[in-house]
Amino acid sequence: MTGSQDISSRFALDAQSVGKLRLQAKQNPDAALKAVARQFEGIFMNMLLKSMREATPQDGVFDSEQGKLYTQLFDQQLAQKLSTGKGIGLADMMVKQLTRSGMKISPEPQVLSAESGPAASALDTQHSALSTQDSAPAFKNPREFVDKLWPHAVEAGKELGVPPHFLLGQAALESGWGKRQILAADGKNSHNLFGIKAGGKWDGDKVAAATTEYNNGVPQAGRAQFRAYESYAEGFRDYAALLRSSPRYQGVIGQDIDAASFAKALQRAGYATDPMYASKLARVVSSETMRQALAG
Repeated sequence: MTGSQDISSRFALDAQSVGKLRLQAKQNPDAALKAVARQFEGIFMNMLLKSMREATPQDGVFDSEQGKLYTQLFDQQLAQKLSTGKGIGLADMMVKQLTRSGMKISPEPQVLSAESGPAASALDTQHSALSTQDSAPAFKNPREFVDKLWPHAVEAGKELGVPPHFLLGQAALESGWGKRQILAADGKNSHNLFGIKAGGKWDGDKVAAATTEYNNGVPQAGRAQFRAYESYAEGFRDYAALLRSSPRYQGVIGQDIDAASFAKALQRAGYATDPMYASKLARVVSSETMRQALAG
């Protein structure tokens, strides 16, 4: 691509590109729509990278504020580069759908920020769960996450015959150690740390949020209804009841297995569609971050 759409060679934080995009929106709205869709896809991919980073143990020489800053800048630039190639197809889908609906891009597009999330962009798209989940963290750090949730994990662990820190590891993976929680439209916390969806048999409160599912290993964005609870204790009890009552999870509960086997059993049972879910979960449970939090 050329012109303002060709952003792959630019610095991800280049503010001048916003002015050029604004000018193009006035001169060629269709081309500007494609450019903004590419920006949106870049933001989404950066969020995926951010989630992967948070789910991976950060121990090592790069585990410092400076290292985190450079990693964040690298991920932003990488996401921008990837989105201008074939990407994951999200930009093309958005352009097709918005073109069919007759929606036009505003000549005064807002700045899209990977930190603020893709909410209320120039495409007037729906809020994504990434933006609703990026709330003020309920836990300051992993140690506080473990301390506050430990009694609930112990109770659920006894019911399932599973070590409590296995459950805390899964909650940490699903929620980024509590930093990304599913919120209702009014900002109320769903207390759903395990990402449990609300199926047809669920008659409790629900929260609509965006989700990423994998089809043949390819991530696809969508929206789904998730269960909402009044407290974390209720969320852990429902998680335990779900695994205990479903026949497909019988290979998970009541087994004398290690973290890797627990994670693989969950994935085989179909808990998540991410092909790397088991390895991610095993790494979190066995990470130095978890060990330090438990030792605290």
